Amino acid sequence: MLSSFQDRGREGCQHQGIPAAGAMDERAHRLANALAGNTQDCATLEITLAGPTLRFDAPACFALAGADLGATLNGQDIPRHRPLVARAGDTLAFGARPALGVRAYLAVHGGYALPPVMGSQATYLRSGFGGFHGRALAKGDQVPLARPLPAGADLDALAQALWNLRVYLPSALGGRTRAGIRFLPGRHWNEFSAASRRAFAEAEFRISPQSDRMGYRLTGPALAMDAPRQMLSEAACFGTVQVPAGGEAIILMADRQTTGGYPKIAQIATVDLPLLAQCAPGHALRFEPIPLEEAQRLDAARERAFAQLHEALAPLRALLNDGESS
Repeated sequence: MLSSFQDRGREGCQHQGIPAAGAMDERAHRLANALAGNTQDCATLEITLAGPTLRFDAPACFALAGADLGATLNGQDIPRHRPLVARAGDTLAFGARPALGVRAYLAVHGGYALPPVMGSQATYLRSGFGGFHGRALAKGDQVPLARPLPAGADLDALAQALWNLRVYLPSALGGRTRAGIRFLPGRHWNEFSAASRRAFAEAEFRISPQSDRMGYRLTGPALAMDAPRQMLSEAACFGTVQVPAGGEAIILMADRQTTGGYPKIAQIATVDLPLLAQCAPGHALRFEPIPLEEAQRLDAARERAFAQLHEALAPLRALLNDGESS
């Protein structure tokens, strides 16, 4: 349906009008990279709802994270969150729509051979640059790997050694579902009516079909300021909740514009952005407030968990490095 290469985003360019783009679910993107023995900056293939059929023309180690999209290798079910080996000629395919989640991330050891644009391999679809020719993948595309496994490597031994590795995900990286998406008051929270603030914190909203990587438009109670006014545009952030004059809130996502002039009622806590990224149109959302200190603590805990995982996966990286040199 929509598969594009994404990394952690194009940083340092918003002041020039260049959107950041990047992975919608950064947690899953980073997790797939870690399990493939990569740094977190390598691009992964972000796969939405219905995945492609991919043929490996060279041997590679790969890993999947994010939503369970029914992945198979040569017709056999394969797990997420494990380093796996594909031989030349193997076919990776995806099955039915998942019950939970909508985006999976495919990392290959060594990354994809994609030219960086302004320091990033992220695809910005609206302007057509970055990633693979600035667009989503299409039938017949051939994507080179930056560092395929050597053709003469003992792939059976490598695959068995990787399978024997014990991979434990820290609880902070488990991706558990929550009843409510946590938020902090936005820049203009106190300018919204008491009824609007109460509705945002207590009522149910749904993600509209008019939603994409740029933003999620919400249907639900109309939100309004006590005294609407014109505002100067300000920098836009991932997870900012803006409210246009019509009263329907919009959550800015990975492909958000660089600036916005609508009032900001809330900011989604960074730790819950991956949960939001896995929601499809029609999904019901509830929001709950979180203190700034708690949001910061959870964010720091997630970073510590990634550092612990990186350390624990040192044997994996050693195996892959030995496989490349053999």
